[in-house]
Amino acid sequence: MNLLFEESGDFKAGAIMTQQGESYQVEMASGKRTKVKSRDALLQFAAPSPQELMQQAQAIADEIDLDFLWEVAGEEEFGFAELAAEYFGHAPLPPEAAGLLLRLHTAPVYFYKKGRGRYKAAPQASLQAALAGLEKKKQQLAVQAGYVEELKANRLPDAFKPIALQLLFKPDKNGIEFKALDAASKELQTTPQRLMLATGGIASPKDLHYARFMYEYFPRGAGFAAIDIPLPPTDLPTAEVQAFSIDDVTTTEIDDALSVTRLPDGKLRVGIHIAAPGLAIKRNDAIDAIARARMSTVYMPGEKITMLPDDLVAAYTLDAGAARPALSLYATLDAQTWEVLATETRAELVPIAANLRHNDLDELVTEEALAEGSGDYPHKDEIALLWQWVQLLEQGRMAKRESFGLRPEQNNRVDFNFYVEDGVVSIVRRKRGAPLDKIVAELMIFANSTWGKLMSDHGVPGIYRAQGGGAGGWAAKMQVRMVTHAAPHQGLGVDQYAWSTSPLRRYTDLVNQWQILACIEHGVTAPLVAPFKPRDADLFAIVSGFDAAYSGYADFQSTMERYWCLRWLAQENARTVDAVVLKDEILRLTEIPLVLRMPGLPALARGLQVKLDLLRWDEVDLTVEARLLEVPAAAGQALADLGDEEDDILDGLDGESDGEDGAEGDAGEQAAADAADDAENKPADAAQ
Repeated sequence: MNLLFEESGDFKAGAIMTQQGESYQVEMASGKRTKVKSRDALLQFAAPSPQELMQQAQAIADEIDLDFLWEVAGEEEFGFAELAAEYFGHAPLPPEAAGLLLRLHTAPVYFYKKGRGRYKAAPQASLQAALAGLEKKKQQLAVQAGYVEELKANRLPDAFKPIALQLLFKPDKNGIEFKALDAASKELQTTPQRLMLATGGIASPKDLHYARFMYEYFPRGAGFAAIDIPLPPTDLPTAEVQAFSIDDVTTTEIDDALSVTRLPDGKLRVGIHIAAPGLAIKRNDAIDAIARARMSTVYMPGEKITMLPDDLVAAYTLDAGAARPALSLYATLDAQTWEVLATETRAELVPIAANLRHNDLDELVTEEALAEGSGDYPHKDEIALLWQWVQLLEQGRMAKRESFGLRPEQNNRVDFNFYVEDGVVSIVRRKRGAPLDKIVAELMIFANSTWGKLMSDHGVPGIYRAQGGGAGGWAAKMQVRMVTHAAPHQGLGVDQYAWSTSPLRRYTDLVNQWQILACIEHGVTAPLVAPFKPRDADLFAIVSGFDAAYSGYADFQSTMERYWCLRWLAQENARTVDAVVLKDEILRLTEIPLVLRMPGLPALARGLQVKLDLLRWDEVDLTVEARLLEVPAAAGQALADLGDEEDDILDGLDGESDGEDGAEGDAGEQAAADAADDAENKPADAAQ
């Protein structure tokens, strides 16, 4: 005797060897024996053989008309053998009963399973809806198959064009478009990103990197809704100065300007003038909501996404030719000793006489030219006076820094500015610590430290950057962190440091500007009326949100700079290049700031310059493959002779100098004090 039974949702047949109580011992055609419980047994039969039964049953099942079977089944629940008798018009033969069972089981749209061998016909309305769904799915599968073929032929289906980016970064994984893209990519053994590039869904790898960032941080786009631009107060006094700014040629958000006035008593008064959108923007108003949502301007070579609407930036940026609203810090100095005799903070209109540009002046304003008094350029006398003061400011900071147990700061690192025009990139080397850099950097550090103390003295909280004195090991202690109370910044050599000099492009600076304005307007009552009161939980939320956004923006800028470095390689057809060993298997090209990792590189000393053969690079993955071509023959001796100066240069190459980060201008202005998140790199960006 043979047995048809159900096992794990499948039907099987075998010869009964024994039966004991509620179970059978069944031998399959393969010789394997299995135990079958009686509740799983569906049909006992003597003939044909189990294997023949399954073959005949499948043939019969394939011939059964489902629509007719559904009509025969009626509305009540039934067993398969009962329906087989009704359908065939006689007591069903074993293959017929088994064939009908197979047909029922493979038609869940028509028949609902109610138990072992028992079913119920689907209601007519449900059946019609299910059949319509199956037909739709069939059509979708046909369309999907067509999409796959088009993609494999490197053609972008029309349906993909409006959703190309969405398919990569925020897809509906149940949609046929995504399924087609995924299937075609797998068949072609490529990635969806590369396939989208090949078919024209994305114009270039640059657009791919940009779109990935936008979908994460600006899913609704980077544009601004129409909004009224608030005007500054009309009763501001006009400063009796002729201020000038110093920025990169591409800078449009001019946050800071400087002035120097000789007083009748022979003293000097230096003015540090900061754009003052905080005079008009108020906490929790519409523009504040925009700025807080963005937290910072996003920089990348050739482009930027501003924190504030363009119209507001245009109204408050310190453009030359008009008196602009500003928060001014005046330092009165002894002209002989350069001692700071007094400081004063005012909100006022500041006449901006000129916007000086590094690109025009860096070659003219050198340390040698300043020492000799040579050259002809705007505001020459003021720059010469500022240069004398900032050197003493730097010396004072370095002495303070050394008192914290840190080695002197090195300003000999090389920066790179990126300029992109019509898809052509220029990468310009620029050494840190040039006079104009240092003037702006030192005066911004001075302002941020002075205003940080002002807030602390008035009992008004602010957003400070602190370094040193934390818990944990040396690295943890020296990590730069943001706090809401005054604390030393050991790397910069100041007792407190509150970002306050870039309110057009950093939300922290705008918040601090509100707090500073409260201090100068309300004095001892400032803690009661300042926008953020002591222990305001919202201030901690701002710090947390800013850190997260700023870190993401910095990563994106690094990604885009790496992309443009690879574009530069293609543009210059660079194949044999010089590189310097940073450490272990990590090198950096000398002409551009492109860092490579070369696994398997022989042990080479830090700072050694070598020659590389660039084999290939990938603008999608941002990877570079290279091989070592040449190592100086006298490398061992050269390394033995390395002195302090060379070691300092290597520190700069490694990004280990400890000053405040950021370059001037939009080309490198990026997150001032950015790399500073690790070690407050690049002093010049304190200037921003």
